[in-house]
Amino acid sequence: MNPIHQSFNVTKVVKEHTPTELQENPLPRAVLRPNSHYLLDGQWHFSLDNEDRGLREEWYLGHKYDHTAHWPGSVEAHVTAAKGQKQAQPWQDKVIVWYEREFPRPERSTSSPSMFQLTFGACGYETRVWLNGRLLTTLDGEEVHYGEYTSFSYEIDEEHLLSLNYLTVRIASSMDAEIPRGKQESHVYKRGGIWYQTYTGAVRSVWLETVERNRLRSRVGVISVIEDSLVRFGLTTRIHDPGDYTIRLKILERGNGENQEPIAESDFPLHLEAGQKHQFVVVDMPDAELWSPDNPHLYRLVAQLIDENGYTAEIEANFGLRKFEARGRHLYLNNEEIYIDGILYQPGTATYEEMRRHMYAMKELGCNLVRVHIAGVDPRIYNLADEIGLLLWVEVPSPHSSTPLSRANHRDELLRMLALIETNPSIVIWSLYNEDWGAQDIATNPNTRQYIMDAYHYMKIRYPQFLVVDNDGWQHISYEGKLKSDILTAHLYTPELDRWKELLDQITAGQMVGVAAFPLVVGDPYFYRGQTPIIVSEWGGFGFSDYGGPQGSEERAENIRLFKQELRKRAIAGDIYTQATNIEEERNGLIDPHSGELSVPAGLLNSRDD
Repeated sequence: MNPIHQSFNVTKVVKEHTPTELQENPLPRAVLRPNSHYLLDGQWHFSLDNEDRGLREEWYLGHKYDHTAHWPGSVEAHVTAAKGQKQAQPWQDKVIVWYEREFPRPERSTSSPSMFQLTFGACGYETRVWLNGRLLTTLDGEEVHYGEYTSFSYEIDEEHLLSLNYLTVRIASSMDAEIPRGKQESHVYKRGGIWYQTYTGAVRSVWLETVERNRLRSRVGVISVIEDSLVRFGLTTRIHDPGDYTIRLKILERGNGENQEPIAESDFPLHLEAGQKHQFVVVDMPDAELWSPDNPHLYRLVAQLIDENGYTAEIEANFGLRKFEARGRHLYLNNEEIYIDGILYQPGTATYEEMRRHMYAMKELGCNLVRVHIAGVDPRIYNLADEIGLLLWVEVPSPHSSTPLSRANHRDELLRMLALIETNPSIVIWSLYNEDWGAQDIATNPNTRQYIMDAYHYMKIRYPQFLVVDNDGWQHISYEGKLKSDILTAHLYTPELDRWKELLDQITAGQMVGVAAFPLVVGDPYFYRGQTPIIVSEWGGFGFSDYGGPQGSEERAENIRLFKQELRKRAIAGDIYTQATNIEEERNGLIDPHSGELSVPAGLLNSRDD
């Protein structure tokens, strides 16, 4: 051990219990394990590496760090503090930083064959991790993990653990327009207006936990077909010792205590080789109660992997049964027509507790759907939406340029997100792109259109529980006259009520040009005859200087009422008001970003009860 490494206090091992709605999930993940975890949040050593010397000089073997920083946090904030500045300065190009902390050897919480697993809730964009000077490889075989919105994990060999250990992390991020950025600034889109300060790095918790050598990974896919009472579960096994195993699924009512009898139970014997394997299994749930915003009924899944000696590895997740589809002009939830009263939500740098307050506030506004705008959020927010009954429309954070590399990065980010948030019944719609950011050549480049069509077709086959939007707002793709989007969406901004009526009349009449900022459809001719639901997926923005200027809350509320009335008079399937909270220069929010208090009357966005 290098003598320059100073020890920090650490959070003690915490024993997790069976989750119920009365217990808080302490970690940023949607699927739980009934095991011990050891939180590594807190104070870390920190150094800038502006000249990219750390790898050459092997800082992971010992380095005198100049600063300390709190994990979780952002690179921007840590760099600002290290430079003695009060406000974050604009990046010029690439930022490289190193973090390090010590921790004592944790205790194992089980007598079964087990090991330790290290998980980062999110970190990036480019992350390398060393334990005691040894480079780690993720469960997916990466020495360098790319991405900054989803979790990733490492298995720790016990022989590599010492009585006192040091964990070293190198993070590199940049203004690169080819990586998924959402609305964070880049070389292409500079900060200001609708483009925001970057927020990257050590953005979510990091923890150690005990896991079994042979186990189910903490990711569960759920596809329910309510007509046949069957639930399809997608599980991922991770095996070190080949042999015969049994997957056992137990489905229970959520929150009825530990001794309740399962309402459904089934075993699935299978032979497993070493490595990872994805497996679909099906459970019959007759007379199951369906999930909806009005009745957010959740069940609890206990999934076990049992080896030949009876050792059991277990994960737990809450899930709901629901069906969401597009038929003609309308959307249907559980075979009943539903109108979407939605709101655009950009969490920005909000904390988990602030996001919780925002979700309850959006429910209080009367929304039945929240469009989480090209951002990755703490997975517990998806679970909260399940619990309180809010539909979610999620989106892949977009790159800012259209190249083969940006499309590859986009696809990787999409797959990472899908793997980790496939459990939640609240998630009903996915957008691949927004306003052709990262696909600016969608109208002229067949390669760009082909990539988006391929992604759309993949999702329709692999994830039939979701509706998919190819490019939200305008320039949807038509191929042979068939829209490669389950919904025809449009972003319509005007502060003038008469112009608003005119736009709504034009789009419902099938006018594809002259309605939004760009043609609504590109590629082959598309003849709208009511075969696809229309959602005005951005509108309003009252208070933003470009959309009518700052207004008082009473005037804004009255405009919203009048504009909503016009929407409901027409054959439109839903709308998304812009937006929930103020963020940087966008001053058009209806909810206080810190307290969650409303600046307009409760229920304002609920047009379903009119």
